[in-house]
Amino acid sequence: MILPIVAYGAQVLKKKASEVDLKNPQLPILIENMWETMYAASGVGLAAPQVGYSMRLFIVDASPFADDDTLSEMEQKQLRTFKKTFINPVIEKETGTSWVFNEGCLSIPNIREDVHRLDTISITYTDEKGATHKETYSGLAARVIQHEHDHINGVLFTDRLSALKKRLLKGKLTQIAKGKVDADYVMRFPNDLKL
Repeated sequence: MILPIVAYGAQVLKKKASEVDLKNPQLPILIENMWETMYAASGVGLAAPQVGYSMRLFIVDASPFADDDTLSEMEQKQLRTFKKTFINPVIEKETGTSWVFNEGCLSIPNIREDVHRLDTISITYTDEKGATHKETYSGLAARVIQHEHDHINGVLFTDRLSALKKRLLKGKLTQIAKGKVDADYVMRFPNDLKL
């Protein structure tokens, strides 16, 4: 089932999410619905708070980046099959060089901005089958994970922008929060419900 994506301005996007109970019988259904929702919105990542659930859960499918010919063959190969569910993830460390990439967000449609992040992460998480993993990622895979991990900590990519950039975007962000935005997918806005 396709779920509505929660828009900028909703409280659920600004709070630190709770740990996921792996025994919750509704968890597999939520994960399945999140995949369907993300693909319907042409996203590469989606966090549970973006569909109204304050849970430490996100999904990533970075395969759309695999055709970027500016990437190395190795990175293209990694991204081609990079589809994962992250439950109760913890980024243990971020290292490497800071690099900039133009990010967007399904909760903030029609706005893209350059965001600086470190290029390598080590992360521990549980997958949808209950197995625990400790892995290291770099480049675009790391970036997508960092972006989604921010969501479960109540951080949006716009929070990482300079004060000047935030001031310049304030009007557009206010319009999104009021529901005055065109998106190619179903959204819920702060005034629709108490989110």
